[in-house]
Order: sequence, then structure tokens, then C-alpha cells
Amino acid sequence: MDYQRDEHRVHLIVYHLIWCPARRKAILTNALAARCKSLLEEKCTEQGWQILTLAIQPDHIHLFVRVWPSDSAAEVIKECKGITSFHLRQEFPILKKMPSLWTRSYFASTAGNVSQETIQRYIEAQKGR
Repeated sequence: MDYQRDEHRVHLIVYHLIWCPARRKAILTNALAARCKSLLEEKCTEQGWQILTLAIQPDHIHLFVRVWPSDSAAEVIKECKGITSFHLRQEFPILKKMPSLWTRSYFASTAGNVSQETIQRYIEAQKGR
């Protein structure tokens, strides 16, 4: 992965993010998982973020994403959780029974050239679970 350059910056900002539905319920399956994936892809494209790997498991999401230097991990999580919660709860009425779609917690880690392959292998291995 190469560094990105613009007028005043040279950067390579990559986050590995994980978050879970409330009470770690295994709800991210079938049509709901597919819609969640498309919402995350739309949001990342809109923000100019590059999804390197996205794995939606029934009870958690892994997102390996390249972002701009001005975007914190907390901001990326907030945007992703916000857009998915809003739309999924509207489109899948069963989710309205849950007090909230996502837990407030999340995992965030930075990665660079050295560890990106390791993280991607880990995420790919998680898909088989």
C-alpha cells in the first residue's frame, strides 16, 4: 500500500475497527447483513474512505479501512454506526424492539505497511467462522 499525497500531506492512515450489535445478538445475517454491507460501502465512498476488507459476522463487524488524516477512529465508527442504525432500524422493523442497534463500545487499531497483510488474513479467517 502506497502513501497518499496531496497538496500539504503525505499519509497512510489505516484502521482496523470492530463493533457489535447490542447484547452481541447474532442478527447480522442474510438480507440484513447485505443491506448493512451496502450502507457501509456507500458511507465510506461518500467520505472518501477506502474499504480494504469488510467482514460482517452474525454478531460483529470487522472493517479494515483507509482514511484521511483528519478522520479519527471514533469519527469513522460514529459515522458507520449512525448510518447503519438509522437505515436498518427503518427497513427491518424487528430491530426497533432493541433499545439500540449497536453497543457503545468498539475496538480500534491502527495499521501500516508492516501489519496490513496480517490483519487482512485475520479478517478473512474470521469469515469462515
